Amino acid sequence: MGTLHELHEAGQSVWLDFIRRDMLATGELARMVTDGIRGLTSNPTIFQKAIGGSDSYDAAIRDALTDDQDSGPLAVYEGLAVADIRDAADALLGVYESSAAHDGYVSLEVSPYLAADTAGTISEAHRLWNLVARPNLMIKVPATPEGIPAIEELIASGVNVNATLMFSLADYEAVAQAFVRGIRRAADPHSIASVASFFVSRVDNITDAALDKVGSERALTLRGRTAVANAKLAYERYLQIFEGAEFADQIERGAQTQRVLWASTSTKNPAYSDVLYVEPLVGPNTVNTMPPATIDAYLDHGSADGAALLAGMDQAHDHFVALEDLGIDFAALAAQLQVDGVQAFADSFAELLATVEEKMRALR
Repeated sequence: MGTLHELHEAGQSVWLDFIRRDMLATGELARMVTDGIRGLTSNPTIFQKAIGGSDSYDAAIRDALTDDQDSGPLAVYEGLAVADIRDAADALLGVYESSAAHDGYVSLEVSPYLAADTAGTISEAHRLWNLVARPNLMIKVPATPEGIPAIEELIASGVNVNATLMFSLADYEAVAQAFVRGIRRAADPHSIASVASFFVSRVDNITDAALDKVGSERALTLRGRTAVANAKLAYERYLQIFEGAEFADQIERGAQTQRVLWASTSTKNPAYSDVLYVEPLVGPNTVNTMPPATIDAYLDHGSADGAALLAGMDQAHDHFVALEDLGIDFAALAAQLQVDGVQAFADSFAELLATVEEKMRALR
């Protein structure tokens, strides 16, 4: 049995990958913070399930319609989301303050419809940043080719950024260097925080399918290993960029490093351990954002080894050599994952707005 505090002692912060209004109203989030939760992330899929799967938002939707009968679903959703994000940020403010702005963040995503629009992403991020008006807010920006320059500009202007939808070392390199460039341009780097959200479980999903297609004995032994190996190599690069000479001058200016955050950490394949994307990825200066079921699994039978993430680096490199030898183009698979991820969030956003509109019609 593990505890979230043990993970923190090992250098890893656990953020909750979930939000719903009733958990804010009942004090459940505050209790989870006491138990060791140190941040929270959201996305369109999470909000769609929260609003559509409960009646917790019905009163607020009814109030919005009372105030303005002509409100559209986007405006109503935004009002609901901003209220939740503010309340969550307030519940985590103590963590933010006691950690000297290292933890205690709540993430809100820019519209996934803007994933290919640099200027639109920058404008929307600033609007949401000013609308929520909490120092412990992070704006989620996808690591698409158009998102990378937006990340740099937002960091340079003092907006906290959660860079998301990274699946490859190339994605990570682009995000990390955008952060470095932004911090170098920032007037006050001390006040800026950022994480690089590196997706995990989806990597095994797509790579396992490619290995199954190869079908050889060697290929089948590599299943379920790519995601962790990929994450280890991203962390290795984090250490090279942020804990070496390259970023030392910015640390002297008061800058924080851009921690790697493990995202998509629920195990999708029932044949694998339900803490597969937790235990091997424990290491200093990292974040793991977990949905409630993964947190419960870790608390039930997980363990924290602070050296786990650094173990097996040679094997991680060898794994990708083996994939290449089998003719598997991992770079192409990772690029497809990002395209699919953007589309999945766009689909969820459309479904979210449809859910809100349906509730609005029912409550009018």
